[in-house]
Amino acid sequence: MTFPQIDTPAVLVDLDIAEANIDRFQAHCDQHGLKLRPHIKTHKLPMIAKRQLDAGAIGITCQKVSEAEAMIAEGGIDDVLITFNILGDTKLARLRALAERVRLTVVADNSATVDGLSRAFADSPNALTVLVECDTGAARCGVATPDAARDLAQYISQQPGLAFGGVMTYPPAGAEAEVQRWLVEAKSLIEAAGLEVPTVSNGGSPGMWQAQEVGIATEYRIGTYVFNDRSLQARGTCSWDDCALSVLVTVISVPSEGRAVIDAGSKVLTSDLLGLDGHGHVLGRPDIHIAGLSEEHGVLTANAINLQVGDRLRIIPNHVCVVTNMLDEVQLIRGSEHLGPCPVAARGQVW
Repeated sequence: MTFPQIDTPAVLVDLDIAEANIDRFQAHCDQHGLKLRPHIKTHKLPMIAKRQLDAGAIGITCQKVSEAEAMIAEGGIDDVLITFNILGDTKLARLRALAERVRLTVVADNSATVDGLSRAFADSPNALTVLVECDTGAARCGVATPDAARDLAQYISQQPGLAFGGVMTYPPAGAEAEVQRWLVEAKSLIEAAGLEVPTVSNGGSPGMWQAQEVGIATEYRIGTYVFNDRSLQARGTCSWDDCALSVLVTVISVPSEGRAVIDAGSKVLTSDLLGLDGHGHVLGRPDIHIAGLSEEHGVLTANAINLQVGDRLRIIPNHVCVVTNMLDEVQLIRGSEHLGPCPVAARGQVW
């Protein structure tokens, strides 16, 4: 269905598929005794976050203070984890205000971040819970060793206004055994230092169906699963039928038998490749290669393009999380039914 009443380019979200994705992974976590804390950076829609909570999630994960502010503005969401080192007086003041409205947890992987958090919360009636972020192999943020996790946990516990709450990691996909060993060692060292470790937060959509193999984890953070995308289909994590978000485009030029141009470029589909060849998957036309993007144009190639100017196509993007941040609104659908537009509440602001 290409919804002729919707102007293009447009981002479509099929709520039937998204809700099925939510329920399926919630059931997986329930089966394995894992608390689920979905990451809203994928959908950025309070209505979907509330649906995740209704299904059994314990709270939400955000990456930015502005995301959290947008997500709680309508009410109904009162438990937030922000998984980013928060620095700067302006952000910290907003964080303090946010903590007065919801149950808030943050992370840190260095003493400078901890010091800033302590200054902001030293006179707070309620201590701010801080998790130690751990690099278990993904080489992003996080302390590098279990010993360093223990040392930072001790440091957090000694600072005014803060309470040590556990550890958190974004792991490399397919390294569940290594992640388990890393976290077990860190937890043991922290407990030997006299601190409790109530939360061990793990996450990641690429390894979602193996989440239970990191048995020490108490909760799982996951974002892309709600919509899925080409990168997860390529991994075998989902099928095309599990992809709830697609980009609706129009063919604006057919210069040759093997090439066409669409009205969606990097400002909609994004330039993210994630190791893939091409910039998305054209539903119903697996022979078409999305060969290149400029800002507003997408170039399609095939041995025989067999398209005409005015044809409409739907594309599953490589990386759905970035696509939802590109436009002010998405179009909600259920199968062939168009429900209407929905503003993307948590997009646009830097922090």
